[in-house]
Amino acid sequence: MVSRVRLKAIMTGLAFYAMAAAIIGYFFVNAYSGKYGLNARAELDQEIVTLTAELARLKSERVATDKRVALLRSTSVDPDMLDERARYQLDYVDARDLVKMLDPH
Repeated sequence: MVSRVRLKAIMTGLAFYAMAAAIIGYFFVNAYSGKYGLNARAELDQEIVTLTAELARLKSERVATDKRVALLRSTSVDPDMLDERARYQLDYVDARDLVKMLDPH
C-alpha cells in the first residue's frame, strides 16, 4: 500500500512537471514563430522596406502630376500643355506634326 501511495505521488508530480513543460514549450514556440514572434518581426521589417520604397515612388509621381495639373489651372494656362491635352483627347494631329504609323498586329 505504501508503494502505491508513493507511486501515485511521484506520478502526480511528474504529470505537473510535464504539463508545465508543455505550457512553457507552447509559449516558446509561439514566441519564435507565432503571429508576433521573432520570425514575424523579420517579415514585418521587410514589408516596411517595401512599402517605404513604394511610398517614395508614389510621392514623386504625385509631385510630377501636381506639376502637370498646375500648368492646366485657369489662372495660368500653358498653351503648349493645353494644345497637347486637347490633341490627345480629340485625337487630332497638326499638319506640321510627324506621325509614325504602327502596324496594328
